[in-house]
Amino acid sequence: MTDPITFQSQSPRFRLPFLFAAQAQKEFFVNEALARIDLLLHPAIEAERADPPSSPQDGEAWLVGENATGAWSGMDGRLAGHVAGDWAFADPADGMRIWDRDTAQWIVHIGTWQRISAPADPSGGGTIDAEARAAIVNLIETLRNAGIFSAS
Repeated sequence: MTDPITFQSQSPRFRLPFLFAAQAQKEFFVNEALARIDLLLHPAIEAERADPPSSPQDGEAWLVGENATGAWSGMDGRLAGHVAGDWAFADPADGMRIWDRDTAQWIVHIGTWQRISAPADPSGGGTIDAEARAAIVNLIETLRNAGIFSAS
């Protein structure tokens, strides 16, 4: 016979709190889990910054930048969501992808948050192929419109 499954106090990937039998104040733990799910399900951030905004709206999310200050101190690289007048933080997991509304670009977490930079438009060279250059410029613009490269 196999051993029964035992659970820790939280989920392994996003540390969502688990409930236990006869636990007091279950609604607190359920609400915390729902707030994190709301932050992590199809995440979109307003921008990346190191300091908390002065008057955030509930539901807004931000990527905490390096050398974070104030209420975000020590939370570098995490997602910060404003929920019920306070900050909730979520650790990223490899493969997580977030939409940055500020740059209109996808950001992917692979060890750290990574943004893909657009290559420069072709220039120079001994033989100039105007059609090939136009195709490359069009390809770069298409990838920019798809959110692969930054819109700015």
